[in-house]
Amino acid sequence: MLRAETIVDETNRGRAAKLGDLNMNGDSPALHPFPEGWYFVANRADLGNGNLIHKTWLGEEIVAWCDEQGRVCVADAVCPHLGSSLAPEVGSRVCEGRLICPFHGFAYDTTGRCVATPYALPPKSARLNVYATREIEGMVFGWWGIRGRSPQWELPESPQLGSARGHPSHEGSPQLGSARGHPAHEKSRWTGLRFHTLRFRGHPQETTENSVDMAHLRYVHGYESVSREGDITIDGAYLRSAFKFKTRVGAGGLLNTAFDVSAVAHIFGLGYSQVDFQEHSTGYRSRLWILSTPIDGTSVAMTIGSQVGGMERPKGVGFGLRLLPLSVRLNLRHLRCSESH
Repeated sequence: MLRAETIVDETNRGRAAKLGDLNMNGDSPALHPFPEGWYFVANRADLGNGNLIHKTWLGEEIVAWCDEQGRVCVADAVCPHLGSSLAPEVGSRVCEGRLICPFHGFAYDTTGRCVATPYALPPKSARLNVYATREIEGMVFGWWGIRGRSPQWELPESPQLGSARGHPSHEGSPQLGSARGHPAHEKSRWTGLRFHTLRFRGHPQETTENSVDMAHLRYVHGYESVSREGDITIDGAYLRSAFKFKTRVGAGGLLNTAFDVSAVAHIFGLGYSQVDFQEHSTGYRSRLWILSTPIDGTSVAMTIGSQVGGMERPKGVGFGLRLLPLSVRLNLRHLRCSESH
């Protein structure tokens, strides 16, 4: 069973839920409710046009927005001046890329610094508590560090490259911090992402462990002939797990046939999982992101992003699938994901 090293910090901002709430079997140590790592905050598309997002994230009330240059800020939803909430529900807003406090009109830029007030020079001591952020394919992640420490490892800058047979673009190591990204022709062959979010009682370790739990793939997702391909690879916060299976896909009578599929899961910490799928007879490719984020110490928000790509050397039913627009193939992928979850 996958175990991630966690550090129990009894003073971690003073807001951790009772650990006993997550001790499911009563005879083993409970998991820390907020493990260190990168966790999903928002989609960039939701941060545009002066939007201000407010949510509970790892036990904290946070806000997120971007300025006119596209720079993103994720910060505690508390004004450092006199402690006013910065949630839009109480009147906070984004104006010219700055977050405006509804209490005294203090304006903060995306570095968290107070840059203006209506009646005096901005105080140098007024600074938001901001979180380090990273962005992948328009998905914005924030770093949650034990005792507020800085990021200890990185997310990939772009989706893992390589086939669903599990060979990364650089043999033997995950693509960490790479500036290469997708080649132009590769990007053009993938649809945009479609998202849906589930909220349930649980912990991100429990959802992440699914990537190495072969038995659940049959009983939860309905896959057949599930078997592992190669060994599980672990390198620091990165884990890679590859497997193959048979699945039957149907959509309103349009398609009802069995497919042979290979899958590779790329796991970074407990909040980021990317799973690539390739069906062998059709060359049909699809990709899922499974982003599990603690909310309040007892519940998680699991955001699932899905997209489909081009088809390599299609034959049989693949010729018919290739005639469908990518958006329609995404609907088939999305339907299958909905049925599985």
